[in-house]
Amino acid sequence: MDTGKALKKYYGYDSFRPGQEEIINAVLSRRDVFAVMPTGAGKSVCYQLPALMMDGITIVVSPLISLMQDQVRNLKAMGIRGAYLNSSLTPRQIALATDNARKGMYKIIYAAPERLNTADFLDFAINSNISLLAVDEAHCISQWGQDFRPAYLRISEFITKLRYRPPVAAFTATATERVKSDIDKKLGLRFPLMYTGGFDRPNLYFSVEEPVDRLAFIRNYLALHKDQSGIIYCLTRKETERAADVLSSFGFSVSAYHAGMKDEDRKRIQEDFIYDRVNVIAATNAFGMGIDKPDVRFVIHMNMPARMEDYYQQAGRAGRDGESAECILLYSPADIRLNRYMIEQIPENDPLTPEQRHSYISTELACLDQMVFYSTSTNTCLRKRLLGYFGENLVTDCGNCSVCRRKLNYAEADKIAVVYDFELYNKIKAYCKKLAMFSGVPLYSIISESAMKQIAAMKPSNTAQLHLISGLGEEKIRRYGKGLLKLIAEENSITAQS
Repeated sequence: MDTGKALKKYYGYDSFRPGQEEIINAVLSRRDVFAVMPTGAGKSVCYQLPALMMDGITIVVSPLISLMQDQVRNLKAMGIRGAYLNSSLTPRQIALATDNARKGMYKIIYAAPERLNTADFLDFAINSNISLLAVDEAHCISQWGQDFRPAYLRISEFITKLRYRPPVAAFTATATERVKSDIDKKLGLRFPLMYTGGFDRPNLYFSVEEPVDRLAFIRNYLALHKDQSGIIYCLTRKETERAADVLSSFGFSVSAYHAGMKDEDRKRIQEDFIYDRVNVIAATNAFGMGIDKPDVRFVIHMNMPARMEDYYQQAGRAGRDGESAECILLYSPADIRLNRYMIEQIPENDPLTPEQRHSYISTELACLDQMVFYSTSTNTCLRKRLLGYFGENLVTDCGNCSVCRRKLNYAEADKIAVVYDFELYNKIKAYCKKLAMFSGVPLYSIISESAMKQIAAMKPSNTAQLHLISGLGEEKIRRYGKGLLKLIAEENSITAQS
């Protein structure tokens, strides 16, 4: 089976996203890979698809428990057996999963970096056919990366203990040249394919607003976007709780999330969001890492962050399914003073020398200046500002930001619409939500937003036509196709009678 047929069979897509096919072919030819791919670019397909096409087992190293769980759920929905090994499991569960791995029950195993060099895992790995080692969030291996995790330094040690060296594929969403060099060296990559994807996310609409009352603005926004999933980022823990309380009092489904909460409360809220029991999360920047919920339709920042990197990473959690989504920054000049104050408040017991302290503050203030430059842009396309900061040159205005929208006629800007039967779409969504609840998985593990809209537009009448829907693989059509076709036929019958 070639890669295109495998993509259609397992994922239901007719074509690859930029970079995916090149990376997959490199892995299949047993070549190392180093890929820098922005959030939402489909990096998981880059290691999952070759894993399914090769003999043996693929190990995916990931630092994020929630992401591992999410990926294994998605594999299960595709009819593929996978497992994860991390601190969320009991010793008995870990022993059982490791024993099943030895028996070859899984094609893909997600493991925390701390798990790799344990005796049981090493015994399994040394005595198994490991076809690929994929390293997700690879910037965690670098001391120059903001999410440095010491256990990542022992990945190369794990590789040397295997009977033979599998191809190694490293993935990260963001990395400076210094961090990239560090990753390459510490993983011991051998003549890797180097791939760097563009930072642009065309489906995201960027907006900067300056409301007098930020919570009133958000309240009005939520009223216009009912039942949509979204994240509201706040600067402090207190603000998350106040935002959640005020918005909940108006009848909106909103929960607060911050690092000061108990672990079990954070886990519950996170799962409520993933399973659509809560629509909106008001959170500090503690929320988001490892949340692979693709149908987040908006991200609102109640305050201007201090760095463009932080803003783009957080805003990028919207629209990971490729559908249109909105990223709105609520700006106030007071944000400049607050961020400047927070930058200059280095604890007295901090080990920095006076020279290092001065250098750190100067660098952070320069970053803040760039963020202010973006937030106060009135005539320059916001996407141009963002991409320019990351070294990419956008030649023409994007037409999909608040600055461009103000220049364009709104009717012209809104001509690009998905034309579909909205009533049928709502029935399909309700039906698939019941399937998701029965199966114990999130809605997006059953079907994507895009696939639901395609079905509501095309109204397929048989299985062959369902295969034309992008995003519906063979296993999902086998499981859910009959029910979807029945729902469409019933809707068509009602429409004909009226």
